[in-house]
Amino acid sequence: MNWKLAFLVALIAIPGPVAISWLALPLLIDIESLTIPLQTLQIATALQSIVLVVLASGIGALLSAKVGLRAPVLSALASGGGVRAAIGPQLLPGVIGGFLGAAVIIGFYEFSPSELAVLQEKGSIPFAARVLYGGITEEVLIRWGLMTILVWAGWRTLQRASAVPSDTIVWLGIGISALVFGVSHVPSVVAGLGGVSGMVVAYITFGNAIFGIIAGYLFWRYGLEAAISAHVLAHVLAYAIRG
Repeated sequence: MNWKLAFLVALIAIPGPVAISWLALPLLIDIESLTIPLQTLQIATALQSIVLVVLASGIGALLSAKVGLRAPVLSALASGGGVRAAIGPQLLPGVIGGFLGAAVIIGFYEFSPSELAVLQEKGSIPFAARVLYGGITEEVLIRWGLMTILVWAGWRTLQRASAVPSDTIVWLGIGISALVFGVSHVPSVVAGLGGVSGMVVAYITFGNAIFGIIAGYLFWRYGLEAAISAHVLAHVLAYAIRG
């Protein structure tokens, strides 16, 4: 395993759990109904996410190169290579993905069911939490960790005789990880509303999965940094347009 790469990936992702626990969690739960101190819950939530970040960082560092997935900029930093040369190919795909992602986010809110509109009125997720957790941590967890292990598992299970996984296997990894990405947004909505209909669960899942497919493709074709750049830019643009 490339331990330096795993460390760098974890390093950029760890601020996200801290931001989401301290800035967003109080907005998503009924504080008055808590049976434990809010700070205790925040610490436990942050630690849980940090453990997952460390695991995802290690999985990606261990398996990504074996299935043709990469983090060019972070790998260059870890090896002392040409960082500037690694950044260039990430920029345009990241910008295009960011604009597509912003359109998905804005459309998601504009056409959301009335149940979600009620949640939006309660208060939005702070900008810093959106960027740090949504833009960076989620990409490390879902793309670098989950998508990588899905592609590796599909390759080793279904195509053991092949030197590299086929495009079909990679697309399966992209699709499944995108669905998991969508489902992962459901619990916070349930916590904020106290329960939702099946239609809302489907809307949240598939609405978020659309961007998951975009980010997964960027990770596959260009690298983790392209997916992160797109996700961060999507939140920046969406926040600038609709707040």
